[in-house]
Amino acid sequence: HLLLQDPVTFCYQHQLIFGTLYPAYYSYKAVKSKDIKEYVKWMMYWIIFALFTTAETFTDIFLCWFPFYYELKIAFVAWLLSPYTKGSSLLYRKFVHPTLSSKEKEIDDCLIQAKDRSYDALVHFGKRGLNVAATAAVMAASKGQGALSERLRSFSMQDLSSIRGDSSSTVPPSVTVRTSSKQSHPKPSRSILGLIFFLMETAQICKIFQDLYLSHLTW
Repeated sequence: HLLLQDPVTFCYQHQLIFGTLYPAYYSYKAVKSKDIKEYVKWMMYWIIFALFTTAETFTDIFLCWFPFYYELKIAFVAWLLSPYTKGSSLLYRKFVHPTLSSKEKEIDDCLIQAKDRSYDALVHFGKRGLNVAATAAVMAASKGQGALSERLRSFSMQDLSSIRGDSSSTVPPSVTVRTSSKQSHPKPSRSILGLIFFLMETAQICKIFQDLYLSHLTW
């Protein structure tokens, strides 16, 4: 009944159970028992099933309209698994093994080239990413230093203006001129000290990023 209503779901469920989970369990038993014959049998099945899954990716797009397409897929998986037909062993021995044996050297060369190219591409993009990150960190640190210095200057001017206001309100005008030259500099507030320490830490972090960037260029 489910096959008539939704053949896609029916095919997917049966292929998952009989095409994947069932062979996986018996592969586990073959590995556990160390039976070479069973081990080779299920290895041949997984090779054929991998090729079938790869081909299925394209046939599901172009042949899904074909009558009884999903039913044929279930029947094919059953044919591969059946101990009477031995479909996976037959396909492997007749087609897959001779083809792979004749093309093995070319396939290995292609895989080595692809591996080298992927490694080179990974290293190239990794270097570019490190360069961009280091440059961004240096620029952000330098901009942060400029912004902090401007903010520090504004805080200093505010403190000086507040000190002038306080001195003008408490000291007479005639005495202000004489005492201003003798008056010592006011102690910096906690906010200014905190900004100074933060500025020093930012400069240190900036130097670390610069050292990392220069050491990366020498790799």
